Amino acid sequence: MGWHSNREFFVSWEELHRATRELARRQLPAEQYKGIIAVSRGGLVPAAIVARELNIRVVDCVAVSSYDHTEQRDDLQVMKDVTATTDGEGFLVVDDLVDTGNTLKFLRDRLPKAKFVTVYAKPAGMELVDDFVADLGQDTWIHFPWDMHLHYIEPLAGQES
Repeated sequence: MGWHSNREFFVSWEELHRATRELARRQLPAEQYKGIIAVSRGGLVPAAIVARELNIRVVDCVAVSSYDHTEQRDDLQVMKDVTATTDGEGFLVVDDLVDTGNTLKFLRDRLPKAKFVTVYAKPAGMELVDDFVADLGQDTWIHFPWDMHLHYIEPLAGQES
């Protein structure tokens, strides 16, 4: 499939905020969590929103990378590990999207007692998350607001030539 996608999905800041607040609402009651673990980088913004909505101040971060960016599970390495927990018990792991599921599979092995949530999920990775707000087709390329730049577009009238 590669980088070519049949569909594109553009997410605005407002839509991301609305969807992430809904994800947070579904994690209540907040008292069941000791803290949140953001999956860097995509999970950083959603994790901040979830932390705010659940009034959780302990926020840790894990950074995982693949050597050749093919996301093969055996190529994954931890660039920054969590310090707040060893097995994830009492922690909510937050990411923006589960796609193939390879990253979350890797993290589930490391943090088997954590709860895993994402804002968006594709079919190949859905069973690896405990909760998500919106599902996308596997062939959909999602554009997050931090990857886009707003700019002025000329009106159609006057462009006929």
